[in-house]
Amino acid sequence: MNNKRLVVSGLFWRFLERFGAQAVSFVVSVVLARLLDPDIYGTVAIVTVIMTILQVFIDSGLGNALIQKKDADDLDFSTVFVFNVIFSVALYLVMFLIAPIIAKFYGINQLVPVVRVLSLTLVFSGVKNVQQAYVSRHMQFKRFFFATLGGTIGAAVVGIVMAYCGLGVWALVGQYIFNGFVDTFILWLTGDWKPKWKFSYLRFKQLFSYGWKLLGTSLLNTIYMDLTQLAVGKIYAPADLALYNRGRQYPGLLVISINSSIESVSFPAFSKVQDDIVRLKEMTRWAIKIGFFIMAPAMLGLACVAEPVVRLMLTDKWIGCVFYLRVYCVIYMFMPIVTTNINAIKAMGKSKLVLQLEVIKKIISISILFIMVGISIKALVISMLLISIVDQVVNSWPNKKILNYSYFEQIKDIFPSLFLAMIMVCAIYPIQFLPINDVLVIALQLVSGVIVYVIGAKIMKNDCLDYVLRTIKNKGR
Repeated sequence: MNNKRLVVSGLFWRFLERFGAQAVSFVVSVVLARLLDPDIYGTVAIVTVIMTILQVFIDSGLGNALIQKKDADDLDFSTVFVFNVIFSVALYLVMFLIAPIIAKFYGINQLVPVVRVLSLTLVFSGVKNVQQAYVSRHMQFKRFFFATLGGTIGAAVVGIVMAYCGLGVWALVGQYIFNGFVDTFILWLTGDWKPKWKFSYLRFKQLFSYGWKLLGTSLLNTIYMDLTQLAVGKIYAPADLALYNRGRQYPGLLVISINSSIESVSFPAFSKVQDDIVRLKEMTRWAIKIGFFIMAPAMLGLACVAEPVVRLMLTDKWIGCVFYLRVYCVIYMFMPIVTTNINAIKAMGKSKLVLQLEVIKKIISISILFIMVGISIKALVISMLLISIVDQVVNSWPNKKILNYSYFEQIKDIFPSLFLAMIMVCAIYPIQFLPINDVLVIALQLVSGVIVYVIGAKIMKNDCLDYVLRTIKNKGR
């Protein structure tokens, strides 16, 4: 399989997995929201926020280090496995012991058993992390598809049944636990690699030397996202925060599927050719082109159907979130440039540079937000567009020298897909003014958008379309 096919095949299976999981989770969330009270979600949300932060520490960048290391062997994988298991069990014991303190802090006695049970997901993550790295390193993304969908669908059934049985908060807890266990179990059941209880301090030191910088990068990004959320919630009215969050949510569902697919596939693919700059540049270009070819029509298409979609799904009282939704669609559209450039740098072992770039971006971003946050929430969101450009330029800047692949050359590569997507927008946007109901408007816009984009790609002989169609036809093989 050539380089382009390797990346596209991986994107196919990873996107299928992410999109399937997001679709199932979305449907289940709607069902459970009708069965469970909001305070139940609030109870679990308190714990999941803590879990999310701890998950960053469990990885410590060691999974990425295993993928990036050229000569990673059984001792490397076993070393990280032993560390992860011991560390995740230690974290679980800490959470078990401090559960009463957390419950007392929030004034919710029910949190004690919830914290102690949900914290088991940390152990699952510790056990699963190395197997995920092995799968990614060997580009076996079909296994992710079956493991993730098996866990997600099974968890959906468990959660709904438990909710119908009146188990309240334990329906959500059971859903999380079942998903984590089954996902981990399937990966290990179908895996080629089995751990040995071996640990090398020297190997761990080498891997951690690369990984801790990525850990720092993840923590910076997490803190930044939390600060942005806190700023909006602190300065503006709760209604503004609700509209802002809802406006990010819908494009975020698509972006998680597409961008996480690009990120998880491109990094191991790039790592395989890290010493061949010519091939790495070719694969970087192709990942950006394919990612943008998919992302552009998805985001601009969603921006077009935003108003009827919001009216249909959320009613007119949420129509104020349309502005935020459309801005975030434009922001997210360029995520393939941000993600792919940083993965190319990571693949070459330059984790220190990745951390330095993240620090630069966050200093600039926080400065911009500090200036704009006091003006209005719309001004704040528009400033996110500027921050998006900063992220693109900063991430691509080193690759002008390293890969001889500048930001302007990248823009030139994605321009055909951007031009096609804009033609699609011009064709489908007026449809919403037809005197028909919202369901027909959305259906007509979606069908027309696909037809215009595909036919336009054919006429312009966009090679991305040929590879995508061929990959789908061959089912990623």
